[in-house]
Amino acid sequence: MDNAVENMTRWIGSVPSLLLHTVVFVSCGILGWMHILPWDTVLLGLTTAVSLEAIYLAIFIQMSVNQNAAELREVGADVDEIQKDVDEIQEDVDEIQEDIEEIEQDVDEISEEDDEEETREKQQQEMLTTMSAQLKDLLAEVEKMRKTAK
Repeated sequence: MDNAVENMTRWIGSVPSLLLHTVVFVSCGILGWMHILPWDTVLLGLTTAVSLEAIYLAIFIQMSVNQNAAELREVGADVDEIQKDVDEIQEDVDEIQEDIEEIEQDVDEISEEDDEEETREKQQQEMLTTMSAQLKDLLAEVEKMRKTAK
């Protein structure tokens, strides 16, 4: 039914429809002018036909308007749904941004801890090297003392 209404309103607003109506009106005029039918009959028939056509055209146009209004409501609902989806995506993006900032902080902390660990290991290595040298010196002195004590 919707397609029929749409096709009817499309046809009525076309050039072929204009030409058909012009031919019908001119033909009615010729029928009256040539006295094939009495003018009263021609005018009565033409007036009745035009009135009925106007009534049906108004109905078809209103049905088309109603159909377009329903489609607009559907589009509006789709737009609302899309807006909700966009809002949800924005919230997700904000959460991801917060997570990225937290990860950056964690990486900075780990980097600082690694630097501290590296510094601590260097200090321990230096301490071990110093202690090793001192132990060697002590062992050498103990060895000297043994040799002198014998």
